[in-house]
Amino acid sequence: MNLLRTHRKKLIEWLFEHSQNIYIKLFKKQKAWGISRKQLLTYPIHSFGRHLGEFLNKHGFELIAKVERHDAYHTLTGYGTEVEDEIALQCLCFGNGKRSLYLYGSMILGIIILPDYYKYYNQSYHIGKRSNPFHHFDYKQLLHVNIDDFRDAIFSKKQRQTLIFN
Repeated sequence: MNLLRTHRKKLIEWLFEHSQNIYIKLFKKQKAWGISRKQLLTYPIHSFGRHLGEFLNKHGFELIAKVERHDAYHTLTGYGTEVEDEIALQCLCFGNGKRSLYLYGSMILGIIILPDYYKYYNQSYHIGKRSNPFHHFDYKQLLHVNIDDFRDAIFSKKQRQTLIFN
């Protein structure tokens, strides 16, 4: 069973890798932030920007131009980068009101290919649904905001206890 799950996860990773660039080229028209991980790490220690830089540093990533907000969602919510976490994050964003072709595709295919995590996906959806809206923010403008204050404004105390960052 674990070997089959591993192969299904690899399939989803392959789909993510090969669809991401196409999606960015066809659908993402906004301007890239133009901020590096190194620059983010110079932000004040309790700032959202610093935490975003630390997230990127921990995983050896740089921001991907035009889809920077995806890593901002990871930082805000505490979701990891494993395949099941990526799908759960999409479910949380869907519950919060975010709508995009890429979100639909990754969420639907992820649930179909990896149904083992259905409870996690469902819980994530409900957290997003019950949270204050966050999917529409201009995250570049929020890099100096205190991350704890930001999370407090979005999530209830009970939700924060459920999310991974606590």
